[in-house]
Amino acid sequence: MSTKKISDFDSKEIISYAERTATNMTDMSWNDSVKIVLSVCCDSPTLFPEIKSWSSNEDYITKCLKKYFGGYNNRPSKRTSKKIGTVSDKIIDTIISVRLPTLSTDGINHIKYAHRLSMSAENILGLLLEEYLAEKLSSYGWHCAWGTTMNKIDFCTEKGDLLQVKSGSGTENSSSSTVRKGTTIKKWHRFNAKNGTHCWSKLNELIGCSDLSEEDYAIFVIKTIANNPPPFYVENSNYWEPIQS
Repeated sequence: MSTKKISDFDSKEIISYAERTATNMTDMSWNDSVKIVLSVCCDSPTLFPEIKSWSSNEDYITKCLKKYFGGYNNRPSKRTSKKIGTVSDKIIDTIISVRLPTLSTDGINHIKYAHRLSMSAENILGLLLEEYLAEKLSSYGWHCAWGTTMNKIDFCTEKGDLLQVKSGSGTENSSSSTVRKGTTIKKWHRFNAKNGTHCWSKLNELIGCSDLSEEDYAIFVIKTIANNPPPFYVENSNYWEPIQS
């Protein structure tokens, strides 16, 4: 590969190098999905992910592959959660006790650990949805851009259709909106935070299917967590952690 800018690469050159690289890496497995994701990026170079530091064109493509397979290999059904990297601020106990003076220290601890447990679960909401959709949409020709391999895009088709998904509704940040300028990107969120409704019918319409639902998604979540309890971290001191025999 030459020393041209990544946006000037020939598509065949990129794919050929990526395939050789993935084939030689033990944690990668070259497949049609990663090929299609990279090919779509080649057709629209602004979709290539932002990588802060890369020394050569080869290095850039290698890091793209590491992002993709890093996301895929650490999907919720396979990942092991890491310990929460922060400790609870004691002043929170004081704030709660002043507002609710009848609460005991034990009661405050229940609230504190419940909050941290909830936050730990919320941290994998997007990852769970991504894996569910990756399984469901593959049969409709959609491929997951694992590990944020595409800039602000979550799924694409071989024809270059683009899909951006969010677990919940909310105001879109400027960085997410800019990628859609001059492009046709489908956008969908699962949960409407204002009224509590789910938006699967809209996604069914966008994809052209009828089998996506909150009930089916819940079955997937239950199965994934039950079969791999470490997807999100539960502190040993947590009041609801099962006692190990």
